[in-house]
Amino acid sequence: MRTGSRALFTVVLLAATTACGVLAERRDDALATVTGFEQALRTGHKEPLCAALAPATREEVGQSGRSSCEQAMEDEEIPQAGAVRHLDVYGDQARAVLDHDTVFLAHFPAGWKVTAAGCRPRSEQPYQCTVKGR
Repeated sequence: MRTGSRALFTVVLLAATTACGVLAERRDDALATVTGFEQALRTGHKEPLCAALAPATREEVGQSGRSSCEQAMEDEEIPQAGAVRHLDVYGDQARAVLDHDTVFLAHFPAGWKVTAAGCRPRSEQPYQCTVKGR
């Protein structure tokens, strides 16, 4: 292999390895957000539950309940979702499929945030979500 070809091969290999590492890190971070959200849901701790929500979602929850996010979350009927079965990360968006729920996330400068939860698939239609932003 010539020196130029070897250098190009090394750069491509390094870029692919780095991209895989970044994707794994993003996946792990999204998984940690979903896990924290579900733990707050199970334990009834509304402050960390609301902190895990994306800004538009948190605002929508507060407006729909005409109160703070924490108070409005008392009225939301989000299922206790169980274990994460599958997590897809597509750039700055992610979808976590759990035993009894599907949760959608988006990546912000401050990290991953939940954009929708309590989501159920519908035949040939968008998901129906209990908690969602605009």
